[in-house]
Amino acid sequence: MAVLDWIVLLTTLLFIVIYGSWKTKGSKNVKDFIKGGNEAKWWTIGLSVMATQASAITFLSTPGQAFHSGMGFVQFYFGLPLAMIIICMVFIPIYHRLKVYTAYEYLETRFDVKTRSLAAILFLIQRGLAAGITIFAPAIILSAVLGWDLLTLNIIIGVLVIIYTVSGGTKAVSVTQKQQMGIIFIGMFTAFFIILSYLPQDISFSKAMAIAGASGKMEVLDFSFDLNNRYTVWTGFLGGTFLMLSYFGTDQSQVQRYLSGKSIRESQLGLLFNGFLKVPMQFFILLVGVMVFVFYQFNISPLNFNPAATGAVMNSEFAQEYTELNEQHIDIVAQKKTLQMDFAENPENLEVKDQIQTLQAMELENRETAKEIILKADPSQEVNDKDYVFIHFILNNLPRGLIGLLLAVILSAAMSSTASELNALAATTTMDLYKRNDKKARDDMYYVNVTKWFTLAWGILAILVASVANLFDNLIQLVNIIGSIFYGNILGIFLIAFFIKYIRGNAVFIAALITQVLIIWIYAIDVLPYLWLNLLGCVLVISLAILIQMLSRQKA
Repeated sequence: MAVLDWIVLLTTLLFIVIYGSWKTKGSKNVKDFIKGGNEAKWWTIGLSVMATQASAITFLSTPGQAFHSGMGFVQFYFGLPLAMIIICMVFIPIYHRLKVYTAYEYLETRFDVKTRSLAAILFLIQRGLAAGITIFAPAIILSAVLGWDLLTLNIIIGVLVIIYTVSGGTKAVSVTQKQQMGIIFIGMFTAFFIILSYLPQDISFSKAMAIAGASGKMEVLDFSFDLNNRYTVWTGFLGGTFLMLSYFGTDQSQVQRYLSGKSIRESQLGLLFNGFLKVPMQFFILLVGVMVFVFYQFNISPLNFNPAATGAVMNSEFAQEYTELNEQHIDIVAQKKTLQMDFAENPENLEVKDQIQTLQAMELENRETAKEIILKADPSQEVNDKDYVFIHFILNNLPRGLIGLLLAVILSAAMSSTASELNALAATTTMDLYKRNDKKARDDMYYVNVTKWFTLAWGILAILVASVANLFDNLIQLVNIIGSIFYGNILGIFLIAFFIKYIRGNAVFIAALITQVLIIWIYAIDVLPYLWLNLLGCVLVISLAILIQMLSRQKA
C-alpha cells in the first residue's frame, strides 16, 4: 500500500469515529441512548437497516461467490421485499403502540417473563457469535493479504467500534451508518467502472456479459426443487422470507434501528426503502464479482487467491509440483483469452462456446488439484479462497488512493454492522435481563451507564470470538447459517404471540426449547439446505406449541 492509500484509509476511519462520538455525546436517559430519542427520519432508518445487514462479509464474500458460482446467490434475497411489507403491516404498529425498547418486551406482555427471557437469550447467543464473525471476516482477509497481525486487526476494528457505540448509543450508530453507506456506494461503483475500463478495448459491457454467460455466471434463476441446491427461487421466497421476517422483525439489531423512528410511518418507509433497494444492491455487488471473473479471462489469476496458502506450498517440498500446475493454468488462461475474444465478436458460435466451457472445466479441475497440493504441504492452510478473490483484485490492480478507499469500504462495513450488533446486545441485556430482574429503584442515568458497560463487555467478547474463529466454506454463508439455526424458532414464537391467542406461555416455552434442540440436530446431520431451517423451525415451534397447549387443556 502506498502512502496515499494509508492517508485515505486512516482519514476515513478516524472521521467516522470522531464524528459519531462528537455528534451524539451526552445521552441523558435510556430513551435517548437505546431509541435515539425517537428522532430518526425514514432515510436514516433505511440506510441504517441496510448498513446493519451489509457487513464487511458482504463486500468480501459476495464478489468471490459470484466469481466462483455466478449470480444465483441473489435468489437468497428474493423474500426480503415481501418480509418488509409484512413487518410494516404487523410488527411495527405493535412495537410502537406498546412503546417497547426491545422486541422481546412484547413477549412478556403476551406470554410471561420466562418466554421473554428465552427469546432474548437465543438472540444474545446467535448475535454474539455473529458480532465476532463480522470483526473476524475483514481481519482474517486483510491479515493474510497485507501481512498484518490478525490479533491486532481484531482489536483495532473492535476498539474503534466500541468508542463511538459506547459514547452515543443508537443515535451514534445511525448517524455514522449514513456516512459509512455513502463511502460503501462510492467505493463499489468506482471499482465497477474501473474493472470495465481494464477490459480489452473491444470488450464492451454487453460483450463482457456474454462472456460471463458462456461460462454459466449469469444464471440468475433456478426453478428446480433439488434440496441439494442451496440457492433456488423457492429457497429464496420460502426459506428467505422466513429468515428475513425473523431477522428484521425479531432480531434486536434490526428492530432497534426502526424503533428509533419519529413515527410509525417513518419506520415503515425506512423498511420499505431497504426492502426495494437491497435486492438491486446485492445484484450489483454480485455483478462486480462477475466482472472480476471476466477481467481474469484476459489476465492471469492465481491458482489460489489466498496468498498465505500459496506461500506455504511454495516453501515446501511440493513447490515444483505446484509450479508445473501453475504453468498449465497460465496456458489455459492464454487459450481462453483468444477464444473469449472470438466469442465476444460472434456469441452465436457454439463451437467456440463449447471450447471455452471445456477449458473452464479444466481450470476448475486444476484449482481443485492446487487445493490438494496446498493441503499436503500444510494441512492447516485455508484453501477455500472465495473470500480472497475481491481483495486480491483490489490490491493488485486498482490505482493508488482507490486501494485505500476500498479497504475503507470493507472496514466501514465491518464497523457499521458490528456497532449495530453491540448496541442491540447491550440494550437486550440491560432491558430484558438486568433491569427486568433488578428489584431496586434506579434512575435513568444508572441504566444508561449499565448499557454502556454492557456495550463494552459485548465488544470485548466479540473481539475474543473473532480471535478464535476459523474460516468457513464462505463467510457470508456462515453468518446466514448461524442465523438460520435460531431465527425460525424465534419467529415462530412471535407469530404465535401475534396470531394464535389461545396459546399460553408454558406451551410456547417448552415448544421453543424442543424446537431449538431439534433444529441444531437437523443441521448437524445435514439433511436440509440451511435456508429451509428457518421455515422448519417456525413450523415446528408453532405445531409443538399447539399440541402442548391442547394436551395441557385435556389434562386440566
